[in-house]
Amino acid sequence: MSRTKRNAVLALAVAAAVTAPGAFASVGYFSHGYSMIEKGMAGTGVAFAQDSLAAITNPAGMVLVGNRMDGGVSLFSPMREYSTTSCVGAGCAPPSFPIAPYAGGTVESDNSIFLVPSFGANWMLDANSSAGFDLYVNGGMSTMWKAGDTGGPGVYSGAYSGGDGTAGVYLGQVFLSGTYARKITPTSSWGASLIYAYQRFKAHGLEAFKGFSSDPDNVTNNGNAYSTGFGYKLGAQGEVSPGVSFGASYQGQISMSEFDRYKGLFAEQGGFDIPATATAGLAWKTSPATVLTFETQRIWFSKVKSVGNTMMPGLMTSMLGNSNGAGFGWQDIDIYRLGYQWESSPGMTWRAGYIKNDQPIPSSEVLFNILAPGVQTQHFTFGLTKQMDKNNDLTFAAMYSPEETVSGPNPLSPGQNIELRMKQYDLGLAWGRKF
Repeated sequence: MSRTKRNAVLALAVAAAVTAPGAFASVGYFSHGYSMIEKGMAGTGVAFAQDSLAAITNPAGMVLVGNRMDGGVSLFSPMREYSTTSCVGAGCAPPSFPIAPYAGGTVESDNSIFLVPSFGANWMLDANSSAGFDLYVNGGMSTMWKAGDTGGPGVYSGAYSGGDGTAGVYLGQVFLSGTYARKITPTSSWGASLIYAYQRFKAHGLEAFKGFSSDPDNVTNNGNAYSTGFGYKLGAQGEVSPGVSFGASYQGQISMSEFDRYKGLFAEQGGFDIPATATAGLAWKTSPATVLTFETQRIWFSKVKSVGNTMMPGLMTSMLGNSNGAGFGWQDIDIYRLGYQWESSPGMTWRAGYIKNDQPIPSSEVLFNILAPGVQTQHFTFGLTKQMDKNNDLTFAAMYSPEETVSGPNPLSPGQNIELRMKQYDLGLAWGRKF
């Protein structure tokens, strides 16, 4: 590929990532996988690098994939809704209290189809070292609720909004990583990535929270706010016995600048850091044509106060925006991934996988998480790669996450119950080229 074409592809990838609308990612607000090859086998890749987006999972894998570039896009559809029971009689908030309305109903979120791009490239510096970069996105808390969908006011929509009957939030995250990797032996390596992170957030229709805020003018309806920060990821990968490889990686918590326009909503005056993650796994070449992978990952959501602080008693004991102000109450989660790959012929490879993860949202936190209903705990994946010629391949990946629910009482109106529901679909296509 000529330098001009490469620059054009990169420019398009950057533009797509920066302008991509936020979706609600699959595992909490992280993606179930980043490269299309990894998505097909449950996002596994910490011990089994196959393309130039390998560094997103484990930087050490880049030196094992050679000179290569990959670009792809997924069509992601999270179907989100919540239901409330009617609340009358003892235990219900008075009609003048807008956060706990009486009427029950079900509301479906608008904005249910999103394009999610990714792009990576890797260059061998010599036989034992490589340098590369990856551009990728997380979704985030993207919801839009309309009061009119319920036939009456819902918990957020209408009652929470300030006049137009809608309420919701948007969070998008874009990452650009630069990676250096080096072989230790012919079958083992280490790698390190420097990560630049960019976030965009906006909230609408949350006027009812102003009375609980340390800065009421910076809670809602302030348009887009932006946040940036730098982080790192370290990894190692190697063969531990014939046909069996082990890999591990760690990404430290990324300290982000504050969302100043929403410093009255998020804890720590608009803080929204990116939580740390740790991943470890095995890849077992069960035959010359098949590979079985297993990984476990931990995400420390609770260490980010705006995400991990509980709604109660924080909403009553500390104003929103303060260090101990209310958050989404997300718990740390462990994720387990099982993937399988079968090369049926020299030009055709098939993949499948399954993901199981802990529930990040406890039943006590359903009210605030109407804005961020990241309740999914299972994912089924499928994928294939067709070798077009010796240098080019096309990869397809699909994911289905069955409906998951979390229900619990409205803490501001204990006579009322709230249920969050979501299911997800994801279809993606990527092009890979060796050079």
